[in-house]
Amino acid sequence: MAQDRARSNPAVTRSQLVLEMAYEIIRDPAWAPKQVRIDFREPGGDRPWELRFFGSDAPSAIDEVASREVQVAIVNPAEPLALAARGKGPFESPIPLRIISVIPSLDQFAFVVSDRLGINSLEELRDRRVPLRYSMRDRPDHATYFLVREVFRALGFSVEDVEQWGGGLSMQAGFPPDVGRVVRGEVDAIFDEAVRNWVPAALKAGMRVLPIDGDLARTLEDIGFRRAVLRKEIYPELPMDIPTLDFSGWPVFTHADTPDALVRACCAALEASKERVPWEGEGPLPVERMCIDGPDTPLTVPLHPAAEQFWRERGYIR
Repeated sequence: MAQDRARSNPAVTRSQLVLEMAYEIIRDPAWAPKQVRIDFREPGGDRPWELRFFGSDAPSAIDEVASREVQVAIVNPAEPLALAARGKGPFESPIPLRIISVIPSLDQFAFVVSDRLGINSLEELRDRRVPLRYSMRDRPDHATYFLVREVFRALGFSVEDVEQWGGGLSMQAGFPPDVGRVVRGEVDAIFDEAVRNWVPAALKAGMRVLPIDGDLARTLEDIGFRRAVLRKEIYPELPMDIPTLDFSGWPVFTHADTPDALVRACCAALEASKERVPWEGEGPLPVERMCIDGPDTPLTVPLHPAAEQFWRERGYIR
């Protein structure tokens, strides 16, 4: 009966049609624009827009949620939420953020440099003021830039300092990173995530992964980053396990004061769509894991109380 009522409502039909078109378009691998904003309001040209969902992955969405311009957003990885909640890094004061759910993703970040530089740590890069030419993807709003800036900050220098030393950023279009640029001497390093897609080729080309350990690791952990390890059993070309930083999780998040009704509606929508949403090329979406802290579903800030209650009622949290 509810379905019949929805079909008889022209506003619902029109909105559903638009959403279905958008969904089919973004499924096309050849379609480059993938970020999506969805605005909601009651029908009527003079009515204000009431809700906004942002299908992003960039940390900039945090400021939009903080300002209430966006009510529900996505970020990858989960760590920027922790920094925002603690008022660390680029966030001047704590932002009360809460998670609705976390889309599973297990990943790490890697600082990989050419062997010809002769450095074994980021501390050496700083102390020797190496004129490093480093490659990153051509998406300045990507969380990789957030991470690099904060690591450099923890070490006491900045991307501008690297430029003053004679180095600097060289963006690369597309992904995965082109290791050939390092082999050809065009750049000296690659900084990126999704490491399984490119680190094996970098290691075979004679590059080395710089560790995140010691005081640097402790400093970064204190502000909200999580540790990770690139394991030799997965990357046989490594000389040993290499400590680095985590880049896991795609939290769906909101502000702590978002109304319970909206949060519960989001949870219900995720549960209802789990069979339709593709998950790693297969289904269904593993909602049973998406509300529990784990290596690929890090709860770097707490669940929204309404989300926790919903998932507990459904038996996903015990």
